[in-house]
Amino acid sequence: MVTRKSRREIEQMRRAGRIVAEVLALVERELKPGVPTGHLDRLAEQHIRKSGGTPSFKGYLGGGRYGRGPEAFPGSICVSIDSVVVHGIPGDRVIREGQIVSVDVGAIVDGWHGDAARTFVVGTATPEIEALVTATRLAMMAGIAAAVPGNRVGDISAAVEDVGREHGYGIVRQFVGHGIGTEMHQDPQVPNYRTGSRGMELQPGICLAIEPMFTLGGHDVEVLPDHWTVVTTDGSLAAHFEHTIAVTENGPEILTSV
Repeated sequence: MVTRKSRREIEQMRRAGRIVAEVLALVERELKPGVPTGHLDRLAEQHIRKSGGTPSFKGYLGGGRYGRGPEAFPGSICVSIDSVVVHGIPGDRVIREGQIVSVDVGAIVDGWHGDAARTFVVGTATPEIEALVTATRLAMMAGIAAAVPGNRVGDISAAVEDVGREHGYGIVRQFVGHGIGTEMHQDPQVPNYRTGSRGMELQPGICLAIEPMFTLGGHDVEVLPDHWTVVTTDGSLAAHFEHTIAVTENGPEILTSV
């Protein structure tokens, strides 16, 4: 069921979104060759909790459920390197020069979620990698620009797809954007490609996480035996960007910014 948020509820989501944006800025400052991904995770969790939030990802089982055990996500953030598209588990892996690192952050404040992701280039990268990262970010912004009252979810999908196709990138289909609010994942789904249906009409108060995932190869992905880490099937590099936004009478508002 799709729920429209009031102005007050949107402002509550903005509080969570600000913490998410602060964590991504913190990660950008700390991200350098030789840094273990677990170090970034610890810093992120400390900042989220110090700011009055709770990590959205830690202990997540999927489907809005949380718990403990081997199937629960163990980190407070996702750190996905090179051919890892999303849901990379932070730990002992050390970041190296020239890698691309996608960091996904979620925070809950007073029951409301914020969710955002960025792909960073560590040190100096090839022009091919730089172009992939830039295009994925531009695709996210194109999708956000399409999130206006009277448009439909499919218009967001088309805007994202057009950027990916223009550059010849693989557009991941198995994982998509989503509604967000008192749960991290709500209806509607927001694909990054045309599905043949324009989807539901966008109305003020609808909040979405728009998140394109592009690759330098094909669109096929697979999940590793840890049940979380998603990699490109062909081993190609991937990039991922995401913002939480609210549809308003005056156009889209990004909630995950400082």
